[in-house]
Amino acid sequence: MIFRNIRALREDRDIKQREIAEYLGVSQNTYSQYENGVIAFTDQVLIKLADYYEVSVDYLLDRTDIKEPYPQ
Repeated sequence: MIFRNIRALREDRDIKQREIAEYLGVSQNTYSQYENGVIAFTDQVLIKLADYYEVSVDYLLDRTDIKEPYPQ
């Protein structure tokens, strides 16, 4: 499954896949496979991406249009 918001967040900020891959501690190829739906995102990767972009995991997974993370 391809999650549009994850790619859009990266592209809107002019960030290369390689940069996000380094932040996540994975190869660029692995990150590309995440974005293209070849392999599934792990819980840890989704949480790190949500923290990085300061959005909710639900937004990353295209379950809502509200970007703001939930209050802790």
